[in-house]
Amino acid sequence: MKHHIQKVALFMSLLMSQLLAASLAHALEPVRFATDWKAQAEQGGFYQAKALGLYEKAGLDVTIISGGPGVNIPQLLGAGAIDFGMGSNSFIPLNMVQAGVPAKAVMAAFQKDPQVLITHQRDDIRTLADMKGKPIMVADATINAFWAWLRLKYGFKNKQIRKYTFNLAPFLVDPKAIQQGYVTSEPYTIESRGDTQVQVFLLADYDYPSYASMVLARTDWIDGKPEKVQAFVDASIEGWRSFVYGDPTPGNQLIMQANPEMSVDNIAHAIAQMRQRGMVASGVANNAAIGTMSTARWQEFFDTMSASGVYPEDLDWRAAFTTQFIAQQAVAAE
Repeated sequence: MKHHIQKVALFMSLLMSQLLAASLAHALEPVRFATDWKAQAEQGGFYQAKALGLYEKAGLDVTIISGGPGVNIPQLLGAGAIDFGMGSNSFIPLNMVQAGVPAKAVMAAFQKDPQVLITHQRDDIRTLADMKGKPIMVADATINAFWAWLRLKYGFKNKQIRKYTFNLAPFLVDPKAIQQGYVTSEPYTIESRGDTQVQVFLLADYDYPSYASMVLARTDWIDGKPEKVQAFVDASIEGWRSFVYGDPTPGNQLIMQANPEMSVDNIAHAIAQMRQRGMVASGVANNAAIGTMSTARWQEFFDTMSASGVYPEDLDWRAAFTTQFIAQQAVAAE
């Protein structure tokens, strides 16, 4: 009889645990979050938040959808196919305003855009200004992006442009070559392939004002579910703090599961660059204020690109972002 009672008690305990787990799972808000490219360190804070259960603790059941060549985040947001998306740079939210996409930036994981120009070791180039008039390989999408800033600030000309197809071979065989890249990616790949030593010029270190790795939220969520947006932002910020300044192992595992082409060495190099160059925590965005954006910096970016002819002067640039979910950080940034 005693054993029977114990078995019944154990069964009831297991049943209650299952019911509780099911109840908690049901209570979580489903969230679809799409990244801007295949899983990699540049998205690490989001994967870390998922791996550590930070989203679940915040009441969210987050599904991370990996991006790729055919993934268009603004289109997915506009169609309501996702709830949150990742914005690669400050052009994306402004382009959404132009296109009438009902979404805006709510946080920026990277205070420094990872975009760089890369050269071989050479004595005639020591700063970005030294590249004026020299051939530079850039992608088509770059011409109306950071190239516009280079034209305005350094007097670069379109006749310098050579087509970049994301193939490193032309750079490797030409000691005079200059190409674009990400500070967390191409320099490491180039140097790991042989004896080529490179010079890396991070545009942000020359006052290029773009944010990167932003969270874009649908306007109906911002207006109708602000507490859920706040929960996603807060958990993401904690994920980034843990990934860059703590133990990134949990996030690494999810990244490599989603993208087998990634390795621990690739990710470790990228994280080292994020730390050394202050990409996540720099300036006002110290370790306690990760994710911040400021109205002043958004205006600087818009004014620069408007002066370059990328955007009309009357574009409602303030509609591209909101600081309401990073209010404490934003106050410090102003």
